[in-house]
Amino acid sequence: MGARVKELPHKQQRLRQALPPFSVDPTQPAFMTPDQPAASSPDAVDVSLTFDNNRLASLVFGLYDQNLAHIERRLGLQVTANGNHVVIKGPASVAEQAKNVLEALYERVASGVTITTGEVDGAIEESSLQGSLFPAAAEPVAEVRERAPSGRANFEHISTRRRGNVKARNAAQDAYLRALRRHELVFAEGPAGTGKTWLAVGHAVQLMEQGVVEKLILSRPAVEAGERLGFLPGDMKEKVDPYLRPIYDALYDFMEARHVERGLSTGVIEIAPLAFMRGRTLANAAVLLDEAQNATSMQMKMFLTRLGEGSRMIITGDPSQIDLPPGQKSGLVEATRVLEGVEGIGHIRFRDVDVVRHPLVRRIVHAYDREHTRVVEQTAATRSGPSAW
Repeated sequence: MGARVKELPHKQQRLRQALPPFSVDPTQPAFMTPDQPAASSPDAVDVSLTFDNNRLASLVFGLYDQNLAHIERRLGLQVTANGNHVVIKGPASVAEQAKNVLEALYERVASGVTITTGEVDGAIEESSLQGSLFPAAAEPVAEVRERAPSGRANFEHISTRRRGNVKARNAAQDAYLRALRRHELVFAEGPAGTGKTWLAVGHAVQLMEQGVVEKLILSRPAVEAGERLGFLPGDMKEKVDPYLRPIYDALYDFMEARHVERGLSTGVIEIAPLAFMRGRTLANAAVLLDEAQNATSMQMKMFLTRLGEGSRMIITGDPSQIDLPPGQKSGLVEATRVLEGVEGIGHIRFRDVDVVRHPLVRRIVHAYDREHTRVVEQTAATRSGPSAW
């Protein structure tokens, strides 16, 4: 198909020039820092890429080439687009990585996926993993295995009828999806915005649509985040709904609204507070406990022992956001410690660098973690100092 080549509009050029430099988090897996003059370095090469379909290419590039600008900032090179033709200028290995990223994004667009900044980041992470699996001949094999222990070149994905294929966006999410496939009980802990709950709901919906389980059971402790709302009106479902809104949002992301409503009315999808789980055996079900850091030790033990034949259980939470009264231990923290190494249980820890919600959220989480570490170290130093007596 003949491609119609056109010059970039002046408005588009101004927008890309006005974009601020990408601020690199020291804890974020970076491929090249923006202040490295990759495009003007002596070993810079030009890599050309032409797409068959102009419309799909424009979707890959994004509005005013915002996706290309994002790749430039993440990889520290120069990407120029004219119509469906792209020229990448930078060090050979990085330019080839950018080419692989654009080709992967084009395939995703062709399959009907909408490309967002998060999708671009995921493609960059995946291409980095692929590069680590095929190193230069002089690179020690042991170092490659340390960086890519999974021995795989592609991230895992889940698939539902409404969303289609949803791929992991980083190595932590990839490990999470692999653990969900492999184990009947999985703990996932880490900061907000890492996709713990969203991917867990998507995996549970996938299991139900594939016929692996017969129903979904979604639960969460009814604990306010530092506020006292008093007694809420309505029946049990109406009282619990405000606490379970994030799970509902994820359900509607992965299922059609009419299917969700039908599942809730027939009991195929059950929303229940944690306190109502005692005495039940949850068989042939995908069971999710969200915000598990707010479950007490007794509640967590009770919940874990509800697992019945043919069921899968996923427990997610953030130990840094415990809203229990002072003096009460978190059941999530205790369970992950007590059950460490038990056969058949998977455990995934997300970090601040794994946040996919928004780049600013990642920096916020990192700042709080840094402050927490500083306070802990300062307290330890004060206690170990010389006694006043």
